[in-house]
Amino acid sequence: MSSANQPEGPAPVKGGLVAYLTVAGAMKAAEFYVGAFGAEIAAALPVDDQGRTMHVHLHVNGASLMLSDAFPEYGHALQPPQAFSLMLMVDDIDARYAHAVAAGATAVTPPADMFWGDRYGQLRDPFGVLWAMNQPKR
Repeated sequence: MSSANQPEGPAPVKGGLVAYLTVAGAMKAAEFYVGAFGAEIAAALPVDDQGRTMHVHLHVNGASLMLSDAFPEYGHALQPPQAFSLMLMVDDIDARYAHAVAAGATAVTPPADMFWGDRYGQLRDPFGVLWAMNQPKR
């Protein structure tokens, strides 16, 4: 993605808690999240000569999500995602889940009605991040 496609100036931060993920291929992850989850790229720093970027700011599902590549030479090494998931609250979980899988996410727990009354499922993106989707009972 060229810098000509990037918004100018700082993007507003949405949400009271913002996840900041380090992944292998932050711009590729951003583009995947656009296609799979309907994210919008709010801002991104250009990639370096190794194809890495220090900062990508996304708006997804009414919140901000930030990404960067690892920069081990600055003490910021890549580590596999562990012990967390990102939750998307959705209205049409079956369609949203199927769309994410079609875009390249791996099904982990297909959507099902849960004991707490909501419909819930999990998938893993190509960058190793576990995503949960939850459709509240209406």
